[in-house]
Parts: sequence; structure tokens; C-alpha cells
Amino acid sequence: MESKEFLPVTKQGYTFDFICITGDAYVDHPSFGIAVVSRMLESLGFSVGIISQPVSDGDYTRLGAPRYAFMVTGGNIDSMVANYTVSGKKRNNDAYSAGGVGGKRPDRALTVYCQNLKKLFPECDVIIGGLEASLRRFAHYDYWSGGVMPSVLVSSGADLLLYGMAELTLVQLAERFRTGERAADIRDLRGTCYLTEPSQTPHGAAQCANYEHLKSPENKTAYAKACKIQYSEQDEVTGKTVIQRHGNKMLIQNPPQRSLTEQEMDRIYALPYARAYHPVYEKQGGVPAIEEVEFSIIHNRGCFGFCSFCSLAFHQGRRIQTRSEESVIEEATELTKKPNFKGYIHDVGGPTANFRKPSCKKQMKSGMCKNKRCFSCESLETGHEEYLRLLRKLRNLKGVKKVFIRSGIRFDYVNKDRSGEFLRELVKHHTSGQLKVAPEHCSPNVLELMGKPRIEEYEKFAKAFYDESKKCKKEQYLVPYFMSSHPGATLKDAVELAVFLKKHNIRPEQVQDFYPTPGTISTAMFYTELNPLTLEKIYVPKSVKEKQMQRALLQYYKPDNREIVRAALIAANRRDLINSFIGSEKAGNHAKRKHTSKKKRKK
Repeated sequence: MESKEFLPVTKQGYTFDFICITGDAYVDHPSFGIAVVSRMLESLGFSVGIISQPVSDGDYTRLGAPRYAFMVTGGNIDSMVANYTVSGKKRNNDAYSAGGVGGKRPDRALTVYCQNLKKLFPECDVIIGGLEASLRRFAHYDYWSGGVMPSVLVSSGADLLLYGMAELTLVQLAERFRTGERAADIRDLRGTCYLTEPSQTPHGAAQCANYEHLKSPENKTAYAKACKIQYSEQDEVTGKTVIQRHGNKMLIQNPPQRSLTEQEMDRIYALPYARAYHPVYEKQGGVPAIEEVEFSIIHNRGCFGFCSFCSLAFHQGRRIQTRSEESVIEEATELTKKPNFKGYIHDVGGPTANFRKPSCKKQMKSGMCKNKRCFSCESLETGHEEYLRLLRKLRNLKGVKKVFIRSGIRFDYVNKDRSGEFLRELVKHHTSGQLKVAPEHCSPNVLELMGKPRIEEYEKFAKAFYDESKKCKKEQYLVPYFMSSHPGATLKDAVELAVFLKKHNIRPEQVQDFYPTPGTISTAMFYTELNPLTLEKIYVPKSVKEKQMQRALLQYYKPDNREIVRAALIAANRRDLINSFIGSEKAGNHAKRKHTSKKKRKK
């Protein structure tokens, strides 16, 4: 039975204006891109239908043909990341699918969905967007195939690509459809990419090397240069049109769409979302991804942190966009009315929770500095006053017991707060026993390539955090995340990190191997062995053996890692650390036998 709270997922007695197709299960919550797209179209007076995770022809044709276009996304994350671990193993689970079961979306979902739509509905326009489209909009290195793939516009056959968060682009596009235009007519819309005849290429564009040139492994320097060009033109003030030839077609990326105003952001989050997964998934156990966001609030977007391994700069952008305090408070008030609300707001955050103002005044008129990091600039402006005021209002709402911050915070930004006021309130009111932070490494060279602060900033923050916790008489802990095998990280760097972890008695339960996902600067480093911003040569750990060693060093304390840690220390010419990390040969063998006997007893 169709729920009145949700948009239709079955055929109705009319033709839908737009039909949205997603690689995720249908969850009507503003943390899911397809929910925002569909609700915005609905708010403009269009009729919208939803098809989630289609497989058969019957799934694609279930709602008929749309009046204007199919709107297609691979889902909240890239489908290849959803389907495979960094080691290439097929995942059995998928938090964005019913019951958390993996395998419900195809590899390269966006391409598969569009090709099927073009076969079944050859006359219909197909518009693509979301993370998979945005990060694969140019020719890109694809970790899973091991080579450079063309723009997803080419492989999918879609008519138009919306990159970035795209709400404003969507509104403008939909209104032009209403006036009778088709995708082929729309060539001047900011925030879009399209393919055209080379003779129709606009003048004055920044040009990347063509796909045919870049796909040759011999042309990695050209690939690194193309990456730099693409990142250099992502600012809404200074960004130019970017072009890249693919065979007999020219890929055109129009300049980025402008940022949303506070009022526009408020409107997006005020749309009538059901804030739940569709009832059709109830028998399968629901959709696990909703659990993390059901009682969380997004107050900002964008990130000027500009980490090399993160897709945010290329997708959401480096400018900070925020909702008004009134909008956030209104959402929190609505959460308190939900029957399963227990008094805890799990998060008030975004890409970086404690960013709520521009990094500097200059960018508002002159744009973000090209290929420069805000945290290394003297013009960086800091301040948590507005964010603190918002948090105070939220925790004083009727029915709210606690307001936590669980999305990432930039600890070096906190360190710049001379008053210490934010840290005091973070420790006293907004930490749920553990606070997640991401120092990622300790080697200066690796951190520089990552775009992360020096480890001394983390040590300064950690000391202040534990001092404040002690003053509050609270037993609270930092949960630091570290990454192994990032481009630039040698085995000696991994040993240095292991020494740091041991010194500080940090035992990471989870370690993330660097995952070369499409469109990031770090992925370009991985493929080219060059820093795209400087073209300097860098070392990249690629062999399975070395990756295993680097990962094991970060979890040196695990008995199962004993022998590989020993091998890593020997390979790094650090035999002097063997006793420190794993004890003597005799002690090591005794511990191993003891561990093995325990296993036998358990069996």
C-alpha cells in the first residue's frame, strides 16, 4: 500500500513529470540526495515518482515514461566503493540497502542505469547527478579497472550532468524544462556538464589533455596537470569553463553554480520529508543508514580544510554554506516530537562540524585562492561564537537531554580559539564519552601531502581535551583515526607512526588503508606518483606486501600481526625496535603459543 508520506513508487493514473532513479533504497531524509532532489521538484509543482535499485526491465518501466526527464544517481556513495573493499573483496553488506544486504546495486550503477534507460526509453532525456556523477565528470583514474576511464557522460550516454550539490541548478533546469526546452537545448547552465561537437566549443575555456592521451600510462604528467586544472576552476567567482575532448565529442564543464544563500538552505531542509525509509523495507529490517542520521542535524556544507584524499573540495566545494539558527532549531523541535526520540540529538554537524563562517573575508568577493590551503594562510579567520550560540540554544530546548557532536571537527581550528570556550563546552556538554578526530598520520611529509595539520597540533588538542575532561570529572576519550599507505608514506613513515602510537598508548581498532576513490587529489597522486599541485615526484606504496606491512604497524599490538610487524621493522632497517614492539624471539614465540592455545580452548 502506498504511504501518503512518501512520493509514489508505483504507477499512478497520470504521467510523472520526472522519475528519479537511485542506487540506494528509498529513504526520504535530507541526508539522501535523491530525497532532496525529489522533494525540491515536488515543491516546484512537478509530479515525481521514485524507482530504487532497479534490476529488471520491469523495474525501469514500472512508472512509464516521464514527461520531462529521468533523474538518475548511483546513490549516496560511489557504487564501486559500496560494492568493494580497498583490497578488492566484494562487500556482503550495504548500509544503504534494505536489511543492510550487499549486492543490490550493480557495479558502476550510474552507467548501468542510464544505458538501460536509453535502451528502453530512447526518446527520453536522462539527467545524472550525485557523488558518482560529480566525481567522474572528467576522464578519471579508476582504481578497480586499474586505468583511466572516460567521463561518465560518455560511458552512460546521459544527456546532461549536474555536478556538486546542485539544488539551485536543479531548480533552474526544471523551470527550463517547463518552458519546453530539452536537455540538448540547455548549454549555458552553471553547474552542468555536457557533450557537444568540437566546433561548438565555447571560447576562453581552460583545456585539459584529451581522454585518448590521458588513458595511456605514459602520459601521467598530463593527467596530473589535468587534475590541477580541474581543481583550479572550481570556485564560483573565478572558475572558468573547463573542456576535455573525448573522441569526436568535446566535454564541457560550465563554471560552478553559486553558493546557496542561508534562506535557500533553510528552504531545502524545511521540505516535507518523511524522515524515514519507505515502509516497503520494513519486513527486510529497514535501511541501516537511517540510524546514523535520524536524530542528527546538518547545519553546514562545504569545507575549506581541503584534505587531498577527500572529495568535498571537488563536490561540495570549499565555501562554507550554513542554515539559519532558526531553521536548525525548528528541525530539532520537530525531532523531539518523534515517538522514538529519547532526548538525544546525535550530531549537529556537516562535513566539518565546527565551520560556520568563511575562512576569510576576501573570498566572498575575490574567490577562494587557487590550489592554496586556508590553514596555511595568515588571513584565516577563526571563531566558534555562532556555532556555540546555536549549540546552547539546542541543548536548552524542551525535551532535549543532550546534544552531541559526532561528525568530524577540525582540531587545529579549535586550537586557534584563544579563549578556550568552545573546547570547554565541547568537553562538558557535547562529547558522548568518545570524540572522533582524524590526525591521520604523524610524518610531516605525509601530512603535508594529505593537507592535514602537523601532529603537534593533535598533541596540543589532545592535552587540552584531557585536561578539560579531568576538570569536569569526566572519563572521556579521543578516538583518533589513522590512514595507512597514503601516497608519500614510506615504510619508514609507517614505523614512525607506530612509534608515535606506542608512545601515546594509542591502539587503533580501525585503520583505513588509503582508498583511491575517483576525483580526489590523492588518487591522482596514487596513479601518477606525482603531486598534481607541484608536479614533484612522490613515493607511492602499491604492493600488497607493503600495504599489509604499513597497516600491521599501525596495529602492532595485535598478536596476529606479530610476524608481519617483525618483517616490516627488518625491511625498514629498524631491528632496534623489535624488542620494543613484539618482545624477544623467545617471548614472541611464547606469546604466540599462549594465544594459539587460547584459540584451541575456545574451540
